[in-house]
Amino acid sequence: MAVAFTFPGQGSQSVGMGKALTEQFAAARHVFEEVDDALGEKLSRTIFEGPEDALQLTANTQPALMAVSLAVVRVLEAEGLDLKADISYVAGHSLGEYSALCAAGTFSLGDTARLLRIRGNAMQKAVPVGKGAMAAIIGLSDEDVEAVCKEASSLGVCEIANDNGGGQLVISGEKTPVEKAAELASAKGAKRAILLPVSAPFHSSLMRPAADAMEEALDGVKKSIPVVPVIANVSVEPVEDPDEIAKLLVAQVTGRVRWRETVSWFAAAEIATLYELGAGKVLSGLARRIDRSLNAVSVGTPEDIDGVLKAIKG
Repeated sequence: MAVAFTFPGQGSQSVGMGKALTEQFAAARHVFEEVDDALGEKLSRTIFEGPEDALQLTANTQPALMAVSLAVVRVLEAEGLDLKADISYVAGHSLGEYSALCAAGTFSLGDTARLLRIRGNAMQKAVPVGKGAMAAIIGLSDEDVEAVCKEASSLGVCEIANDNGGGQLVISGEKTPVEKAAELASAKGAKRAILLPVSAPFHSSLMRPAADAMEEALDGVKKSIPVVPVIANVSVEPVEDPDEIAKLLVAQVTGRVRWRETVSWFAAAEIATLYELGAGKVLSGLARRIDRSLNAVSVGTPEDIDGVLKAIKG
């Protein structure tokens, strides 16, 4: 039975995530200790205890979500999972792609934490607070959303940032055109067109300064061939060459997260089960809406570990 691991992105975070894993498994504790050491601060305290507004800061959210995902991976490995032998592919949503690459051995855990801290800071600094916006458009076709973005672009930058599937697309850009596009989407019959509580217009061309920062950061980091092929966000193709991985991660900062196509790719590749490793259940919910033939399972608590091992290892 072919299986794949997926890793969540921003929006899945919550105070206390991963804490139960650290209380039960030494492998999970070691992950948070290593991330704390890499960043030179007790990010784990913010993850486990809050305050929530500190966890919600992009520069904290990104390495925090990765740490929880990798804690799950390391616990599974300590309990007998062999990623190379047991898992066919990995993929992650936006920052989750870094979690996937770390799990597959392309980056060390410490380097991944540092890269995501740089990424979070760079994305926040790329556009002044209040200038950018993002909105979720639910219930319109891709073509209709492309059309409203094009119309609103007369007022400034407005682009599709995420194709999450299940009729949900996220648009991103400058505040005025994004608000206009949301109005146009509602007029076209969207079920919902809501502005998102985000601090920057992620995955839009306005993120170019952040892409440049990540190109420089990735250039200085050791990269290895992943032990499991990674399905990249921007190309929706398996990638194993470290230099190509770095290029795609730079492109990902300004490019569209093609998650609907990624899940469909897994289905076409005859993946039977998608395991979402880390905080929340967002990706599992999306997978079920995109393709009901896929079994989607979220894995984030000690209670989930045995079930995964039994299903995969028998």
